[in-house]
Amino acid sequence: LVVQTGRIGPHVDVQACSDLGIAVADGQTDPGVTAELTWALVLAAMRRLPQYVASLKHGAWQQAGLKSQSMPPNFGLGQRLAGKTLGIWGYGRIGQRIARYGQAFDMRVQVWGSEASRTRATEHGLLAAESREAFFATSDVLSLHLRLTDATRHLITLADLSLMQPTSLLVNTARPDLLAPDALVAALNRGRPGLAAVDVFEAEPILQGHPLLRLENAICTPHIGFVEQDHYEQMFVQAFRTIAQFAAGDLSAAINAGDLSPRRP
Repeated sequence: LVVQTGRIGPHVDVQACSDLGIAVADGQTDPGVTAELTWALVLAAMRRLPQYVASLKHGAWQQAGLKSQSMPPNFGLGQRLAGKTLGIWGYGRIGQRIARYGQAFDMRVQVWGSEASRTRATEHGLLAAESREAFFATSDVLSLHLRLTDATRHLITLADLSLMQPTSLLVNTARPDLLAPDALVAALNRGRPGLAAVDVFEAEPILQGHPLLRLENAICTPHIGFVEQDHYEQMFVQAFRTIAQFAAGDLSAAINAGDLSPRRP
């Protein structure tokens, strides 16, 4: 038995497991913990908290340290969320929570994604962006909440990011492979968008010299969207329960129960 805490991803070859008689089970995750981390990154980035904290530790009072030539004047000053436009690409369990957070902070919320997502968003009283180009150009904060599939892999390009404003923020707590390779680093170096807050990386853990870690206008966290005490309790209780059921001969939790080949000697 292979038990995944959370959804099975491409790192588990389910067909190979089935062929070898290995059951595979996944678990449920709570969208609230990732949504909370996403919003923490939005607030931290927009008010320049990491930069202010780092400067204060070196004796600088009210100095954010954001002063590269690609940044607009006064870029080091934080920005309020009220009155800004929040763009959400992917209106699923997490995206819907982020929309409610944005509304609570008096933001204008717009959604881009599949036709079904845009329709659901308008039914919830939100705006559906007129086009992909308008979505990137008009979002002051753009948060990604797409699932990674063959269709969404490397979907977001440098051309998309270059449509964003120099004062805009891109947040990615979903999947790194939604963006084309090196697109975000190139975009941040050009100043469009002006900021990024990232919790996921193509290779984890990332090395100390990773380009994003060297950029003042990138806030990086070590994939902690799901890392929270109550959430860990929830995930591992599920996993241990699945193991106990399997030991008792119950395969109901296995996603490949109907495809298992007889065990090889």
